[in-house]
Amino acid sequence: MQTIHLHAVSIIGQVLAGKNLNQALDAILKKQTILNPQERGALQDLCYGTLRFYGQLSSMLSALLLKPLSDNNLRNLLLIALYQLHYSKAAKYAVVDHTVETSKQINRSAGGLVNAVLRNFLRRQEELTQLAARSEEGRYSYPQWWIDKTKAQYGERAADILFAGNQHPPMTLRVNKHLVTPQQYLVDLASQGIAAQLITPEAVLLETPLPVEKIPGFALGKVSVQDAGAQYAANLLDIFDGMRVLDVCAAPGGKSAHLLERAKIELTAVDIDEQRLFRVTENLQRLKLGATLLCGDAAQPNNWWDGKPFERILADVPCSASGVVRRHPDIKWLRRPSDIAGFAQQQAKILDALWPLLAEGGKLLYATCSIFVEENQQNIEQFLLRQKNAKQIPVVAEDLLEGQLLPNEQHDGFFYALLQKTSS
Repeated sequence: MQTIHLHAVSIIGQVLAGKNLNQALDAILKKQTILNPQERGALQDLCYGTLRFYGQLSSMLSALLLKPLSDNNLRNLLLIALYQLHYSKAAKYAVVDHTVETSKQINRSAGGLVNAVLRNFLRRQEELTQLAARSEEGRYSYPQWWIDKTKAQYGERAADILFAGNQHPPMTLRVNKHLVTPQQYLVDLASQGIAAQLITPEAVLLETPLPVEKIPGFALGKVSVQDAGAQYAANLLDIFDGMRVLDVCAAPGGKSAHLLERAKIELTAVDIDEQRLFRVTENLQRLKLGATLLCGDAAQPNNWWDGKPFERILADVPCSASGVVRRHPDIKWLRRPSDIAGFAQQQAKILDALWPLLAEGGKLLYATCSIFVEENQQNIEQFLLRQKNAKQIPVVAEDLLEGQLLPNEQHDGFFYALLQKTSS
């Protein structure tokens, strides 16, 4: 366990210094090939959990220390231990003992301090929880600017949105109706003792997440892993057989595949990252689907567009990912207030660049996984002022509030806006 703790200390330190969590975690896992699946899972849980509740844990630790720690590695180790003691089912004594022993590898004289801090936490756990909740960062585990923005934009709903972002994400499957009906797939799952429910006509929510290799029918293309909120895109784009369709920022290919499952279309999928484009290839091959894949910048279509207009365009643009923080808890601590305006500018540039590619009468679906209005409806309203031959078509679907899907126990947070090119 000491090895796992030390790896987690390193990863969290890298994230707090500005590195992406997945990149930091993947780099360690590629080097540490001797770690078994259980150890890899434990490492991931420590990193994700500590960052998910970093605001609360930091507040608790500050209350336990007489003065701030100068050793960041030791501080991160204590945060990890507090996460285990407060949220995991691990034996309390084992967590304390392992953390004390690990601390000696960071600082040989730190064992006494670590032991005292953790045992003090166990004695005062309820009091410290209440103390942390006195500050909004401690209560919600988000930076204050994020909390303020969410409250300003959503009022009474803000608390539910913030708390939803701290839950474990649901695991949802998209059923390929060409191979199996959703009802039959539920029967198949039940026959193997896997509890699940159908939450939309194509989305099956698993009661307990599973590794993909253990999902019945996954390798055969019967289902794909895709959040129920992300599955709205293919339904809202309003596609029909024979259409020429463009999907930009397409990796890893979930929405591309869904479009191809829904209709016999001529699909072009574009992504700026060649390595991520391989993920699209893998997904389509597993599902036995075909599309034209191009590596290119959505904001510079002249470098890859063949000049033929598209009848439908899906623009799943880069964003703050504020609607999917429970899947990427590092985002809360890596984002800065100025980033939101930066994303909005990038999104506007992509929208303006793609609009000439759309045929008259055609439709473009703008999508983000953000909850912030600057990236969503506000961006669309500014686009409509710039483009006189564009109109917004209301989108209607369960849980959508003027295009905004807020995170809850069944899906992540997304925004959708459907735009149509008019003749004027």
